[in-house]
Amino acid sequence: MSGKKNIFLFVADQMRNDSLAHMGNPTSITPNLDDLVSEGVSFENAYCQNPVCVPSRNSFLTGLYPHVSGHRTMHYLQREDEPNILKEMKNNGYEVIWIGRNDVVPADRTKTEYCDEYYDGITNENMRDAENNQMNHSAEMNEESKKLYDKMLSGDTYYSFYMGKLPDGEGYGKTDWNCVEKALEYIERRSKESSDKPFFVYCTISFPHPPYACEDPWYSNIDRSKLPPRRPNIQEVPNKASMLYSINERQELNGWSEERFDELRGTYLAMVSRFDHQVGLIKEKLKKSGLYDDTNLIIYSDHGDYTGDYTITEKVQNCFEDPISNVPLLIKPAKGLVVEPRISKAQVELLDLPSTIAEMAEIDLSYTQFGKSLLHVVAGDEEHKDAVFCEGGRIHGERQAMELGHGPESPYWPRLSTQYSEGPEHTKAVMCKMGDFKYTMRLYETDELYNTAEDPMEINNLAVLDEYQELVQKMKNRVTQFYMETTDYVPMKRDKR
Repeated sequence: MSGKKNIFLFVADQMRNDSLAHMGNPTSITPNLDDLVSEGVSFENAYCQNPVCVPSRNSFLTGLYPHVSGHRTMHYLQREDEPNILKEMKNNGYEVIWIGRNDVVPADRTKTEYCDEYYDGITNENMRDAENNQMNHSAEMNEESKKLYDKMLSGDTYYSFYMGKLPDGEGYGKTDWNCVEKALEYIERRSKESSDKPFFVYCTISFPHPPYACEDPWYSNIDRSKLPPRRPNIQEVPNKASMLYSINERQELNGWSEERFDELRGTYLAMVSRFDHQVGLIKEKLKKSGLYDDTNLIIYSDHGDYTGDYTITEKVQNCFEDPISNVPLLIKPAKGLVVEPRISKAQVELLDLPSTIAEMAEIDLSYTQFGKSLLHVVAGDEEHKDAVFCEGGRIHGERQAMELGHGPESPYWPRLSTQYSEGPEHTKAVMCKMGDFKYTMRLYETDELYNTAEDPMEINNLAVLDEYQELVQKMKNRVTQFYMETTDYVPMKRDKR
């Protein structure tokens, strides 16, 4: 094997940063993630670049912001000519293994450019199939979980995404277990092979993405009585985005008791705890296989989840409260890299991952991108970026960004039907966070500004107050600089004139 170290990415879907015990959640049970703080760095201020799956993944796999290539919808995936860190790693001599969710490559294209092997968690039994283009929606149901799903789609739980206690792990959620099993099989196989290639594993599973459901022991282990306070109903909070008020009205959860929300939130944390258990399985297999010291382990989520905060569930494309934009990010570096184990307060973005991976692999990326390697922060530096950004939404008339085609029978209808509106709800916005202040510039409605140290629930919009207009202008200027720096990039390949 070469002297280059292995890299293993283990990615959750829709996990909020405050769902981890070491981030202060008194209810959470995440011992494996918490233990990583003694070996690596957990980033307290890590932010995704869009709070829904496809735009976020297209950003953190490229190092490009969603606006650069127009990735602002679930229906627009990567073009063949777009860069991607999986391509880069394969082209630079790594054995690239892709396990789990896609949300990046269109279903009518193979993954041969991106990886040596692909396993989606559903269809193919052997993992050596980069031709496979099946999309993994983690919706496999057995009879018992189908009953729970059908029960969810009734009464005032219809748009809640709450399913509850799964009878076992064989139905809904089984694809995640399949993916982890394949990851463990690959680690075992590599420990017995003689290879000159280091490996790059991108294992991306579905929990804790809604529907909120989990099996024991994780479901019953969560003590609902320890849950921290929930953010107040959005109807009680003035000067927020119109998108949130519209979703709240359509989800019909305003009549729920606090006990019901506690059960939903507890089930979500059970899903997080199950993910943590799977982290432990991967760590243990790497150790038993003798590969742990030579492997950089990076664990994160594509975005977060409201989980009942503001009396809203799921996520939204153009709002940026911490529950959906502030995500877990943990890096356990391979032996030989300098590390100061801790919880870091440095402001970082998921978009920094390709540059970080490139430095770990000692390669140069073949394209311009806007991330900055995190290895200096891993080594102890607390200064990284003066501002981090998250963005989404559309201009009026962009029907292709509405994600049309979903009726009231879809549990996603409250959000999607709001996206169809030509009012201000689904329109463009960008968040800029600088230290304790989080500013959101909105194209067609009131801007937002929060002091997250004094107002962590993001309730009091300071942008409407005269005494904060100087700070608002400062943040606007930083947004202008951001767009000037990142609006586009010039391709490396020169064409004939």
